[in-house]
Amino acid sequence: MKIRKGFTLIELLVVVSLIGILATLVIANMNSARERARDAQRKSDLRNIQTALRLYYNDEGNYPLKAVVDAVWGTTWTGTGGSVYMNLLPIDPLSPAQDYVYTYIDFDNYILKACLENKSDDKGVVDGTCPSGYKYEVKP
Repeated sequence: MKIRKGFTLIELLVVVSLIGILATLVIANMNSARERARDAQRKSDLRNIQTALRLYYNDEGNYPLKAVVDAVWGTTWTGTGGSVYMNLLPIDPLSPAQDYVYTYIDFDNYILKACLENKSDDKGVVDGTCPSGYKYEVKP
């Protein structure tokens, strides 16, 4: 009687199935981590823009009109006196087509908004204009 060494077909199928399940879980967690990282970048960008807006306010006495900021996303932002407020006004890390949104309210107020990907973010709020339905906004 010969003794055969090796794995049965059932044992191989079980191992391959377990590896597939584990790979699926790892990939799902990596995608979630990427979303959270891009959201952290968006929040950091808004804080930097907020600082530049405050510098502009200190120089000009009011916040810029909407058209002024919207014209320079992704480029250098210079004021009327030639002061450079940001060397590169940031754009969204995922999609350049989805810029940050600056809304001028009056000479003392504005709203700066970015769409978030991670809906479980504790600082986000519901917004129907964002693809994910979730946004992060800052005000002066």
